[in-house]
Amino acid sequence: MSLNEAIERHGKDTRIREVRIHVLETPIEGVFAYSQAWYTKRSAMLVEIVTEGGLVGWGEAFGPARITAAVVAHLRQLLVGEDAIAIDALWERMYNSLRDHGQRGVVVEAISAIDVALWDIRGHYYQAPIHALLGGPLRTTVKAYATGLYRRRESDHERYLCEEALSYVDHGFEAVKLKTGFGVDHDIRMTKALRKAIGPGIKLMVDANHAYNVSDAIRYGRAVEALDIAWFEEPVVPEDIDGYAEVRQALSIPIAGGEASFSRYGFRDLLLRRCVDILQPDVAAAGGISECKKIFDMASAFGVRCNPHVWGTGISIAASLQLLAVVPSVPPGLFPVAPMLEFDCTDYPIRQAVLTEPLEPRAGEIAIPTRPGLGIEIDRAALKRFAVAAD
Repeated sequence: MSLNEAIERHGKDTRIREVRIHVLETPIEGVFAYSQAWYTKRSAMLVEIVTEGGLVGWGEAFGPARITAAVVAHLRQLLVGEDAIAIDALWERMYNSLRDHGQRGVVVEAISAIDVALWDIRGHYYQAPIHALLGGPLRTTVKAYATGLYRRRESDHERYLCEEALSYVDHGFEAVKLKTGFGVDHDIRMTKALRKAIGPGIKLMVDANHAYNVSDAIRYGRAVEALDIAWFEEPVVPEDIDGYAEVRQALSIPIAGGEASFSRYGFRDLLLRRCVDILQPDVAAAGGISECKKIFDMASAFGVRCNPHVWGTGISIAASLQLLAVVPSVPPGLFPVAPMLEFDCTDYPIRQAVLTEPLEPRAGEIAIPTRPGLGIEIDRAALKRFAVAAD
């Protein structure tokens, strides 16, 4: 095939024909709370991009499903007719079109979903997994840690938290994350009880979801420092960068944050101010695969580890696994600290239902998908089952 023929074929096969939006929602039986709100239902906003040549890519946005759906609908006009392979150009075009109105939050979350779908298309076009197109893999499997241990509408919190944590250990997880932010003294008691229940051989992370002010975060951290906490996540509100720095300087526990940060610009500020030991960009929120790769590389220059935040359906899990394959080890060496997959263990019927083959860890470990693109197939029957109007 000549160069001109290849260019002509490329344009035909990868020109964007449709951008479809899928808003999904379901009530849940296992109602739970983190420090900011109760969950009685779960939702998702998925993006499906189809090219003239029949290539299909899938993405997902973190955040309020109907709001991110509206942003995607607005951006659709910038995508139809364009080359899906020109991902950087499309990312900049979308971001610049709303730069005066949304440099973070739902705008970047919507762009994230589109970006992931475009990378999925690129993988299918070149018949390669996304991690191969990103230069990887640095690893072919990753350990998973269990995110759960939320507040329930029960009175004996210590009992059900310890029972739940032990169930994760029984399923092969070697690390669990406790939700805190329900009062400093209460959180101290629960953290001590949980460490005693799971023993010293299991990693324990804690996540306040920005429930503390600086003084309370430091008081809590000092009370649990001796419990070998792997990291202390979102101790203060994400806007309080100086507060992050104060907490980090006061404690020996590694400080993690970034799930509520957006694009390379937001993460640049966290790195320049030396606020965290571990960055947690979410592929469905921080700007997609394109931005997360930039964030990973930028973080490595500052000697900061990255461990992505994951909270979504199998699409987000698959995209996160593709990224985890190429996260640099910081610092490198014979015995590096490898990143882990955050695996949501809460009640969420949509999570695996959207996939024809679920992505779940076995014995606490999960393989990076190696099929083209995200390496997944979507179950369209599930999309219909959970579909709601975007409004």
